[in-house]
Amino acid sequence: MPNTGVTRTYDLHVSYQTIAPDGVTRNGLVFNGQYPGPLIEANWGDWILLKVTNDLTDEGTTVHCHGLLQKGTPWYDGVPAIAQCPITPNGGTMEMLFRADRYGSSWYHSHYSAQYSGGAHGPLVIYGPKHVEYDIDIGPVIVEDWFHADYYSLVNRTMNGQAPPSNNNLINGKMNYPCANTTLPCTPNAGVSKFKFESGKKHLLRLINAGAEGTQKFSIDGHSLTIVANDFVPIEPRTTNVVTLGIGQRADVIVEAIGSPGDAYWMRSQLGTERCTLNDGISPNALAAVYYEDADTDSIPETTSDVTSDQLAACRNDDLGLSVPICKIPLEEPTVTQEVDITMRSNGTNFLWWMNNSSYRGDYNKPILNLAKDNNFGFRPEWNVFNFGSNKTVRIHFINHGFQGGHPMHLHGHDFHVLAEGYGEWDGSIVNPENTLRRDVHFLQNGIPGDEVTPSYLVIQYEQDNPGSWPFHCHLAWHVSAGLFMSVLERPEDIQAMKFDKDTLNGCKLWDAYTTSNPPNQIDSGL
Repeated sequence: MPNTGVTRTYDLHVSYQTIAPDGVTRNGLVFNGQYPGPLIEANWGDWILLKVTNDLTDEGTTVHCHGLLQKGTPWYDGVPAIAQCPITPNGGTMEMLFRADRYGSSWYHSHYSAQYSGGAHGPLVIYGPKHVEYDIDIGPVIVEDWFHADYYSLVNRTMNGQAPPSNNNLINGKMNYPCANTTLPCTPNAGVSKFKFESGKKHLLRLINAGAEGTQKFSIDGHSLTIVANDFVPIEPRTTNVVTLGIGQRADVIVEAIGSPGDAYWMRSQLGTERCTLNDGISPNALAAVYYEDADTDSIPETTSDVTSDQLAACRNDDLGLSVPICKIPLEEPTVTQEVDITMRSNGTNFLWWMNNSSYRGDYNKPILNLAKDNNFGFRPEWNVFNFGSNKTVRIHFINHGFQGGHPMHLHGHDFHVLAEGYGEWDGSIVNPENTLRRDVHFLQNGIPGDEVTPSYLVIQYEQDNPGSWPFHCHLAWHVSAGLFMSVLERPEDIQAMKFDKDTLNGCKLWDAYTTSNPPNQIDSGL
């Protein structure tokens, strides 16, 4: 990683705001008064200084930069109850200074309850070396399912066993909605996002799924997509007509503009059809317009999609052997192996997700990282802490029982090797062992419908080279709200030797003082 000596400073204010990205008015949460939030960009090796202000009136917040490793700064990972206490409302502040230690495309978002599903997120781009040539960087293309209720109402429904359906699907925060289907204030023909292509040029699109629960299928009519990176991992170029994105996943794709200068095409992001979404079916498919240089930008494209029903039905990532990282990282023998059984059932009050018979519920006032720093390892069972000590290499074998949905599993602080996936018992074989797929989010597949016995599995592995307390969780907002979350504690003795940032420690004092008279109404896991 280069040492640029440059610090990029960004001020982020989190606030409530009435928004209508698809024409339907609802209460939202936004950064700097806009949805999606402003672009954070830096060069690989820069330092990023985030100055975060919580302008919410009655709840905490945090900011997590998805996929950044936070090596040496685990207290800036932005996860309450794990890395820090929440930032207090009514003007509470926190400064976060960390390294742009990866390059590629990602996003930042609140990690407090399901605030990000209300709009509290934005794109993050770190510029670095490129292994495939292109002419034009189009920038972030954020795809996400959208809801017409506020996030707190959605979480409340989830915790009462009624996971809410999404109402629309957006590209870069825009899409139309048929107003006849809602009683809420609605402006018809709110508009779609527009992109400009130049004929004969190669365009880089930075795809990001920032949704709450839906698997996205991205395509552009009449064009091939060449994937050159999964998450922050550059891969050998692979061409397809559709890119699958689970929540939290990213893909850098290059699109060659093969049309004529006056052409216009539809860009699409369609929600997967087989238990890939709970969308109500009214508007599951997002559209954006791609105009070539001489096209009439007031015209409506008339193109059609070549994505098949079978491609839309697959609620999983592509086969492991198809994506080959540019940089090989040797696969070590694990020094510890952990099985994690995932189930769903009621505790008598709520329907919850369980990992090894424990459903996560965090304590905002007692971050795991701070406790480890203080040599306090009396973790409550519901905190789901897996202390792997000073082991060098960790292998985790997830086993998903039931067919209620797949899980895009995200590990903070690391990319991980994806060793194997499938159904039934893992036979120990590893896909492409000389150069395994790596990324920071990967699907743990659905179980088999009608089969209550055969589970699905996902086997991953990572090196313990980053002391901290790192979340490993499903990125479906409603699943993590209902407890599908664990924390891996990495090299606690090294954590104790670290010099923690005073602003982080002082933030917990401020949060403790605030919650003495204002206890948070924590109806979910907290994350």
